[in-house]
Amino acid sequence: MNTATTGSTPARCGVVGGGRMGAGIVHALLLAGAEVVLVERDEEAEAAARKRVEHSVAGSVARGRLDDPEPVLARLTTATDVARLADAALVIEAVPEDLDLKLDTLRRVAEHVAGDAVIASNTSSISLEVLADAVPGPERVIGLHFFNPVPASKLVEVVLGGRTSADLRARAEGWVHEWAKTPVTVRNSPGFASSRLGVAIGLEAIRMLEEGVATAEDIDAAMTLGYGFPMGPLRLTDLVGIDVRLGIARYLESELGPRFTPPRLMVDTVERGELGRKSGRGFYDWPEES
Repeated sequence: MNTATTGSTPARCGVVGGGRMGAGIVHALLLAGAEVVLVERDEEAEAAARKRVEHSVAGSVARGRLDDPEPVLARLTTATDVARLADAALVIEAVPEDLDLKLDTLRRVAEHVAGDAVIASNTSSISLEVLADAVPGPERVIGLHFFNPVPASKLVEVVLGGRTSADLRARAEGWVHEWAKTPVTVRNSPGFASSRLGVAIGLEAIRMLEEGVATAEDIDAAMTLGYGFPMGPLRLTDLVGIDVRLGIARYLESELGPRFTPPRLMVDTVERGELGRKSGRGFYDWPEES
């Protein structure tokens, strides 16, 4: 049996996709004691992904949560070949929120890992049933939706497909606790719980900004001060990526109807290349050091 026992993070894990989210997931797995193989599309992306993980781990040192980063980083391997995941008991797909890309990634992972390896997707909205169709043995497919920034976030949404085994649910919830986070378990549904609610609030905030109801700062302050949100919906959209949320909104619109139709301001902002923090400008200005 290649997979680990209930509540024990597998000794060998893999992550495909080393962007901000993927690097954060690798960080969490490393801190749990796992050996992790991080796969990226080419050597340039591989080098950038390694730097992100190193920076993330250094943040744990700065916050006093880790004394020595070297033993942790020694368990990290980076690669460009999915075949390097062959002995991983858990592989988490963390590529951009594009259906065709995710399906292709999951198919390639399934070709190289053992038949009992767990294959997880970090999708924030795409149907787990559709993704599981790409994998022989869909009972071993589960959604593990992390939140940005992963090191600081306390939540992982555990998404169950119609064919996800009950045993895997229990094991996945145990892993999340080991990663010092709280699992929220939901059944497969468009946008799950977090994206559906979060995008709905974000879209309404953008409509209010578009209509001139208030400034971005004041709209966000209404939610942080009035409702206790740790971050306002517009600043959060900048952090996630306006383009990412636009893609989710369009998917939810196709599945759930016009209440998720993206505001014109959102579309125009993305078309101008103002994507939020990663581009330096969105609904807010983001200095490079942020």
